[in-house]
Amino acid sequence: MMTINCKGKLIDFSTPRVMGILNITPDSFFDGGKYKNESDILNQTEKMLLEGATFIDVGAYSSRPGAAHISEEDELRRIVPVIELLIKNFPKIIISVDTFRSKVATQTINAGAAIVNDISGGNMDTEMFTTIANLQVPYIIMHMLGTPQNMQQNPQYKDVTHEVISFFANQINKLHQLQVNDVLIDVGFGFGKTINHNYELLKNLALFKNLDTPILAGISRKSMLYKPLEASPKTALNATTAANTIALLNGANILRVHDVKEAIEAIKIVQLLS
Repeated sequence: MMTINCKGKLIDFSTPRVMGILNITPDSFFDGGKYKNESDILNQTEKMLLEGATFIDVGAYSSRPGAAHISEEDELRRIVPVIELLIKNFPKIIISVDTFRSKVATQTINAGAAIVNDISGGNMDTEMFTTIANLQVPYIIMHMLGTPQNMQQNPQYKDVTHEVISFFANQINKLHQLQVNDVLIDVGFGFGKTINHNYELLKNLALFKNLDTPILAGISRKSMLYKPLEASPKTALNATTAANTIALLNGANILRVHDVKEAIEAIKIVQLLS
């Protein structure tokens, strides 16, 4: 049975878990600017926890395609007070920090967060792996081709599944050499992938189980869902549930979502098959 150690608490994946998204950015693709003050942040976090989220993923740097780049200082100024606020109000909360910067990782873990979720998988900050080794916290490696600013301009692969698996195998090996034990993977739906690439990865997600790490699926309300339906992020909840169900059937251990209740329901239905 796979487990990760979050601040001394073992989280097992005998049943898939849900990670609720808390974007404190003004320009995220779905909920940007919705959680501006302490009351909004606390209400949304409480809602997600009550609905069954195991983890709350806090992000202060918008990584939607073409998003504006912000400085490390701005990211820290946005995120550290929120981590402190959440720890104060929900002492048992397990916070994941969505950052690719080692300094932000260090300061947020010191403020009470438990997991680092890196969209660049260690590629945008050369200090990140050694920082994770020093912090000894679970680390989510995501695959991204390029940067948020250019990743969707013309992503190309010879074999997207093979190339993403090779990327993970290489990064996991580096982390194991540094004695980082709790590594999770996220194929990075929508991060330097065409719609066809995304569906090939979703179809082949079970192949990633060979890496022997928990698999996180972050599909919630993304363009791979709403563009084929000629819809929008706001109307993509039903499509999100369909895609999350496919991910669960193919071995996903964590669903990273905007809508926790519906993700928990998908897990319960899929569990009835086992």
